[in-house]
Amino acid sequence: MSDTPPEQDPAEAPVEPLYTHPASPFFRTETPQQVADVSVPAQPPVQSTWITYRAQIEIGLALLAYMMFLVGSVTVLRGNPDAPWRYVVAVIPVAPIALFLYLITRRIARLDELQRRIQTEALGFAFGATALITFSYGFLEGVGMPHLNWTYLLPLMAALWAAGTAIFTFRYR
Repeated sequence: MSDTPPEQDPAEAPVEPLYTHPASPFFRTETPQQVADVSVPAQPPVQSTWITYRAQIEIGLALLAYMMFLVGSVTVLRGNPDAPWRYVVAVIPVAPIALFLYLITRRIARLDELQRRIQTEALGFAFGATALITFSYGFLEGVGMPHLNWTYLLPLMAALWAAGTAIFTFRYR
């Protein structure tokens, strides 16, 4: 049996609707000639939000996990102040911070030369300024200023890193 239908009079041939075989795996569709000859201008590929903002999303999720673990840890410790496992629960929020450190390190390793130099100088600035501020305040504690908690050290360093990034980005423009 052949695939071609027998010759019929065109006036008596049944009219087949345009969409008789939509997406049929058994019917081979051909592109109409007038459409096949039209050239479509090349469009740049559109990147998804995940690809564009992957590092920021991952870092944000790591910081969100840290905040959630911190709140959970503090809540459990306040409810069980004398439990023998309190030391283990107290250090649970360190795991998301280790992930944060890994993500930041990976992000810096993927930067180009200029951005890597800016970040290196910003981190150096943040390290030095944090040392200067903490030593200065340590001397002030010796003469009567109140003792500050160590948890303020990381936000101080992050703020100084952001300030250093802004300064050195402006400097290299």
